[in-house]
Amino acid sequence: MNKIEREAMSNNNPDILQAAFRKGYLQIVASGKSEKIIYGASNIAERWGDPEEKVRAAFYAELIYRYGYDPELIGVEVTVPDRVPHDRADLVIFRDRQRTRPFAVIECKRDGITDTELKQAVEQAFGNGHAHKFRAEYIGVIAGQTRAFYDCSDRFGALEREANIIADLPVKFGKPEEFKYYYAAPPKPDIAAVGRDDLIKTIRKCHQTLWGGGRLSPPTAFGELCKLIFVKTRDEKKPRRRGEPYEFQIKTNEKPERLAGRIRALYEAEQKKDPEVFNEGIKIDDVTLKNVVLHLEGVNLTATDLDTKGVAFEQFMDGFFKGDFGQYFTPRNIIAFSIQMLNIESDDTVMDPACGSGGFLLHALDHIRKQAGDFYPEDSPQHFNYWHDFAEKRLFGIEINEEIARVAKMNMIVHDDGHTNVIGNDALEPLKVIAERNETFARIMGIDRATGRRDEKKGFSKIPTNPPFGAVVKEELHTYLKSYELSRYIAKGAAVEDDEDDARSPSSGKKSIKQRASVKTEIIYVERIWQLLKPGGQAAVVLPDGLLTNASLQGVRDWLLERFKVLAVISLPQFAFAHFGAGVKSSIVFLEKRSFSITKREGKEIVVVGSVSDEEPIFMAMAENIGYDAAGRNTYQIDVLSETPEVERIERHRCDLFDWRVVYDWKPGEGRRPGAWTERNRNVTRGSGLLGQFATFQKDPMPFFV
Repeated sequence: MNKIEREAMSNNNPDILQAAFRKGYLQIVASGKSEKIIYGASNIAERWGDPEEKVRAAFYAELIYRYGYDPELIGVEVTVPDRVPHDRADLVIFRDRQRTRPFAVIECKRDGITDTELKQAVEQAFGNGHAHKFRAEYIGVIAGQTRAFYDCSDRFGALEREANIIADLPVKFGKPEEFKYYYAAPPKPDIAAVGRDDLIKTIRKCHQTLWGGGRLSPPTAFGELCKLIFVKTRDEKKPRRRGEPYEFQIKTNEKPERLAGRIRALYEAEQKKDPEVFNEGIKIDDVTLKNVVLHLEGVNLTATDLDTKGVAFEQFMDGFFKGDFGQYFTPRNIIAFSIQMLNIESDDTVMDPACGSGGFLLHALDHIRKQAGDFYPEDSPQHFNYWHDFAEKRLFGIEINEEIARVAKMNMIVHDDGHTNVIGNDALEPLKVIAERNETFARIMGIDRATGRRDEKKGFSKIPTNPPFGAVVKEELHTYLKSYELSRYIAKGAAVEDDEDDARSPSSGKKSIKQRASVKTEIIYVERIWQLLKPGGQAAVVLPDGLLTNASLQGVRDWLLERFKVLAVISLPQFAFAHFGAGVKSSIVFLEKRSFSITKREGKEIVVVGSVSDEEPIFMAMAENIGYDAAGRNTYQIDVLSETPEVERIERHRCDLFDWRVVYDWKPGEGRRPGAWTERNRNVTRGSGLLGQFATFQKDPMPFFV
């Protein structure tokens, strides 16, 4: 074994591209206003700014350090005989130093290419590999994290593209391994954690593969991705011996139908262990499933830093949940502010009855996970139990759209929660119906699932939510509407129908005797939140300003003030939700459920609330700078708190709601390109912005009214 081979087999440095630069196998030189990369052994210079060139350089370094090939045997930009005169192979591994006996031909493409482009690249590689007088034994296509390798020897037909797939390129002219990735068995590769940018690219490639230009709707495609991420994370966490291969990967000579059958069997086995997570099978074809596995197999989602996953998935869904799907996504700053204002503790029971993609649930879980760090070492069983018990037994969501509910479940799974209590159901249906879907929900609510009876003193202690606005609940479609008091407690003009209660004064706020044919969703959600909370429980609810100010809805406000103590109202700017396709002027309203008793009057149960004082203080504020504008651009005031050059930088990002403490890591540059700071994590600074003012107000409200 020569020196280079020993380096290759012993080198565990993940950044082997930098190692290749240090050793001089690769060099960056100035060329006018641009830069060139020189492949030393081949004396080939190419434009370094080309995205494909960066992929080629990275894999060139891998061929040396991971696969054990001498740079003298690696050709760059090799002219292929009997092909178009200008057709060249990106990389060719030769068996001899004279470079006459090709072993493998590699095509390199930019990261993020489509499946169609990947297929075209495979055909190009086969064309070069099969060329007369060239006849390579193996071909490969490299496109960032996505990699495909094939046996193109005479054992397979010239057009074979399935049975001859191999798990990985052979090491040092050997034979292909059955699998590519093995658990903790160097020098064989293990799946590795990735950075935020690479994770975002991988998720986008998977979603593009599933969406397929319109084969599936975007949320359906994302729902299928949720299932595959679910089975992959379960495979990563499965106990296995050192050197045992992972199951979520493509085997050598495994056709798509056999791979798909194996992945589906893994998924169904995990489904049986936890049937609440996903209640239906994988619904994509075998070839599409194979392509998603190809994108995901090399990424260790479990080992990837939690903050990296949080930022990556949030940024991806920031772009995904816009326009038609904006209703399922609440901006991060509004969620974080609501969670901090509610001051959720580990013994709280938390419910979001309109959870969408799960933003409030994730931030509540993250809030408790950070609390765990205040009491226990991060790698201790006590730390894990502190937040995991909360996630398993105390954190709940309801989402009417089954596809979006799967997105929320996936979000919880990816963020290291092995259990999820996201219930796919209409949150406005009778509580007994929802209780039938989840036993723990029934216990928290005090509902006997056999009889439907409820202990009214039980319920959730905290509800952060952004319920749907503007739509209506119609009696003809939703028979449960008449069970809500607020379907009759509305002044004229609040509902859509024109024939409702014409004798009432628009501003009277009197109780309506006549049943409304339809009521706006936000009004009914207010009553459902009251039903879900236990006495003394608190809610943070995003509500349209019309519900708070329109004269025609005085009756709704009277009902709300009788049953809730209003703690705070934070007025948001008009554009708060514009970036996600909604332009309704809104406020975040913080409510506390009053104590009450139930008595019978004329055969009906009546809620009796204690005296309500007009002197109750309410914290009211306007948030003008919420950290972003109508286009989603940052509007923070930024201060640098500390900086260690080319190591770490800490900034304070200020807005009216609160301050973020943002930590950055230094990412070195390549060649003459400068390095850059990349975000590691961000945390809300306690006592900053309106959070701090509200805390002061709670201690002594009087100065605020002077």
